[in-house]
Amino acid sequence: MSHEGIRIVSESEVRREAQAEHKLSPEAVTPARVKVKKTEGTGMEIEWRDGHTSSWNFRWLRDACPCATCHEERDKAGRAPGVAKPRQQSLLQMYEEPPRPLEVSPVGKYALKFKWNDGHEAGIYSWEYLRRVCDCDQCRSARAK
Repeated sequence: MSHEGIRIVSESEVRREAQAEHKLSPEAVTPARVKVKKTEGTGMEIEWRDGHTSSWNFRWLRDACPCATCHEERDKAGRAPGVAKPRQQSLLQMYEEPPRPLEVSPVGKYALKFKWNDGHEAGIYSWEYLRRVCDCDQCRSARAK
């Protein structure tokens, strides 16, 4: 008996795939205004053309890096985008500088690229990805359904 084409998936993966199949309108993934608060070191805000506003702090954005390496590591650990890696417990915690972008640059008309202070710069944050991972209460509750 052949089992080709059969794949066992977790409930969260089913939700994620269903969400990816859900098409967002062009207005929902087109920013009207993007504010990266690099000087303040606080985060980023996007006002979308459909009237929705999304905001993230830099820690969340760094932990949600969409590059293949970070995505794979999150999937293996079962973490959602934006959820930090668990820190190893020790008697004396070493200081870790909070993530902040050294550079932010547009990638065509569809994304942003951050060069982080930890040296990481592989992630391209597309407008669609950022809208899909919006962390506001309304979007979080819609994803939970």
